[in-house]
Order: sequence, then C-alpha cells, then structure tokens
Amino acid sequence: MDAISLLKADHDKVKKMLADGEETTERAEVTRTELFGKIKAEMLIHERIEEEIFYPALKSHPKAKDIVLEGYEEHHVVDEIMGELEALAVTDETWGAKFKVMKENIEHHIEEEEGEMFKTARQVFDSAELESLGARMLELKQLGQQVGPV
Repeated sequence: MDAISLLKADHDKVKKMLADGEETTERAEVTRTELFGKIKAEMLIHERIEEEIFYPALKSHPKAKDIVLEGYEEHHVVDEIMGELEALAVTDETWGAKFKVMKENIEHHIEEEEGEMFKTARQVFDSAELESLGARMLELKQLGQQVGPV
C-alpha cells in the first residue's frame, strides 16, 4: 500500500469515529470513554507514522516544507486538546464542546493533508517511493499497535 492510501484509510477511520463521538451525550459515559480511547490510540499511531517517516521525507523537498511544518503544529494542537479531554470527566458539561473543537481541528488537518500535502507528495515522489514509504509506515504502525502508544 502506498503512503497516501495508508494515510487516507486512517483518515477515513478517524472521521467515522469522530462522527460517532459527536453524537454522544453526557449520559453515554461508557461509549464516550471507549470511543475517545480508540480515537486517541489511532491518532497517536497516525501522528507517529507521519512525523517519523512521511513528514521528514516530504519536508526535504522545498515545495513541501511549509505545509509539513504546519502539519506538525496541527498535530500539537490536537494533542493539547486530547490531553484536556483526557483530564475531563466524559460527563462534564464542557466535554462535548471540547470534543467538537478537537473534531473540527482534525477534520481541518485531514482536508489540508488530502488536498495540498498529498498533491505535493504525488509531485515529488514517484510511485515506487510512495510504496516504499507506505511499507515503512505500515510496519511502524503495526509495531506501534502491538506495543501500544509511545
């Protein structure tokens, strides 16, 4: 699987979980807790494969440097919001609003990656390079899922 297809599949999976989470209420304590745990685990692995493999490879191309730097910052913002959510009880009246802000940040990030970043990646990498990056990313993802978030 090439790098872009792998990332797109991750994006689709996370978007579905985010939509499910936004529909919950304060009474859905178990559902919110489990879903947030899955989203956080998925995001940490996803960020790791991007930040350790995809972003550094793409950043070495001058046309992609700015969008990659923005990607790192968007990950940081989402990580901060996830940390705040984790510190809140899922029954807290502000949890749903904070979750929505996290969802909007992630969706914005996905739009930028799938638009400008992936377009640039297709310009600077040939199909063999995308396959090689994808293989490395998949290997790290599978390893990360076995040992848990780092």
